[in-house]
Amino acid sequence: MSRRVPRSRAVLAAVLGAALAAPVALTAPAIATPTTGQYSVTALKFTVQAGGRTCTIDADLYRPAGAGSARPAPAVLATNGFGGSKNDGSTDAIGRSFAQRGYVGLVYSGLGFGRSGCLVSLDDPAADGRAASQLVDFLAGKRAADDGTSADFVTLDAPGDPRVGMIGGSYGGAVQLATASVDHRVDALVPMITWNDLAYSLDPNNAVGAADVPGAFKWQWTNGFYLIGEGQPLLEPGLDPSRINSLTCLHFVTRACDTVRTLNSGRYPAGRTRELLDYARSVSPVSYLHRVQAPTLLVQGQADTLFNLNEATRTYKALKARGTPVKMIWQSWGHSGGTSDPAAGELDLAAGNLETSYVGRRILAWFDRHLRRKAGVDTGPAFAYYRDWAGDSGSRYATADRLPVPGQKLYLSGDGKLVDDRRKIERGSRSYLNWLTPTSHSESSLAGMLGLPDPAPHDTRGTHLAWTGEPLRRPVEVVGEPRARLKVVSPTAERTQDSGDAADKLVLFAKLYDVAPDGTQTLAHRLVAPVRVPDVRRPFTVTLPAIVHRFEQGHRLRFVIAASDGAYFGNRGVKPVTVVSAPGDTGVLELPAVPD
Repeated sequence: MSRRVPRSRAVLAAVLGAALAAPVALTAPAIATPTTGQYSVTALKFTVQAGGRTCTIDADLYRPAGAGSARPAPAVLATNGFGGSKNDGSTDAIGRSFAQRGYVGLVYSGLGFGRSGCLVSLDDPAADGRAASQLVDFLAGKRAADDGTSADFVTLDAPGDPRVGMIGGSYGGAVQLATASVDHRVDALVPMITWNDLAYSLDPNNAVGAADVPGAFKWQWTNGFYLIGEGQPLLEPGLDPSRINSLTCLHFVTRACDTVRTLNSGRYPAGRTRELLDYARSVSPVSYLHRVQAPTLLVQGQADTLFNLNEATRTYKALKARGTPVKMIWQSWGHSGGTSDPAAGELDLAAGNLETSYVGRRILAWFDRHLRRKAGVDTGPAFAYYRDWAGDSGSRYATADRLPVPGQKLYLSGDGKLVDDRRKIERGSRSYLNWLTPTSHSESSLAGMLGLPDPAPHDTRGTHLAWTGEPLRRPVEVVGEPRARLKVVSPTAERTQDSGDAADKLVLFAKLYDVAPDGTQTLAHRLVAPVRVPDVRRPFTVTLPAIVHRFEQGHRLRFVIAASDGAYFGNRGVKPVTVVSAPGDTGVLELPAVPD
């Protein structure tokens, strides 16, 4: 099967290439969408107010054959991922796929992308959410497109209230939650591979209870997308003036540029850190989920170091706590994974294989229930997850009525063993230190975005500590977020951690390897847990990224804490670290292992 490079990767490749060569005018190939007997396609423009600016949104209306005022149909609204447009393969396919199934489709280029105006504002409810709400007005018959086209063929629940759902991935996922938070007319959401908290996504700190302590900056992912946004003139010559901000911040809103500059500075003075966290969260679902009422089917990718499974889990728990109907699926693919196609039988939006994939059927059922109001439709279990070890594609999803929680405990022994009984713990201490350059590798995010080879994860001797278990007597299936309780000793970090700049606090990286009998170790989906330790004088708990992984019989579990990682900014200055173990006082690793 040929590889269809995701739009964000293709755009980034163009932007990075342009930075290294003479600039050329670049345009994305549009997929042809002619009028057919099943549906018609009409290009539309909408003048909207967004974030204090007036600008034009470029959209395509997909009208199924037979839809009219006497026979209205529910609508599906969608937009692109970051750096894309309405013409992307997967975005355009949403309009076509749902129109073929009798839905009115309205697909548009998000603010600041394609030929839509306004600045890139990171799915801010006050800008992107309000702009999408004005498109809902069109579907409701409350306003016309700029050329006078009106919609009198969408099902209405009440005057001015259309029956409308939203679907899309990544940047096109968060905008759904942003829209539903400002417009309760939206009836159903399917956000895919998107974020809960951009502060965590871009600068994660996996220490529990340390929400106000910045983490370790994902410099590769963040600067890659920053280049995509600032490189828009290379992709869309002759930009609408509403897409130009200033010479120092070309196409993003100013606070977005300020945030990236703060992260790249490697410094976190208190005032600037507060501004960074407040802004990142203000454009994130974490700050407005309490206003979302629309039934939500969350689909998150296991192969995703940008927006990991923990993000969807936080959104799921928040919506469920407020009584909003919500279910969650952990599919195989996400933003990471190099050049691999979706696994056999997995949803591929560009291919439109909704009926023949598990996730696709769940989406269709979700919209049947909440848009077509078919009360008897089964929308599936509360939680489902893809298992790459299952025998055939038809049985690779397992289901549960609740999320797994850590229950199996392993202990960090002083001799470097990972043991299952406190009585097996040996007293001892071991140390490591960081170098001024990264000495551990989990992934190269830019290599993944560009589809380039990426070396296997590795750690340099003397700059990490590892605890390895005995060969497993039977397979262990881990589904969910592992958790570790740790205590480290670092006099150097203790002296600097209260400097007033959070960058002086100790940084470490926790991860869980699968070690095969031949010694080969695998880091599931290259996921690590960056931690900026709030206070090295006290124990702390780390939540690792959730995984779905089967440790086979004869394999061993290896828990590692490393001093650095090349995909992240790490420690400022050299900070030696010691870990002490004793039978009554040692680190604990907890695994959400699925019972046999």
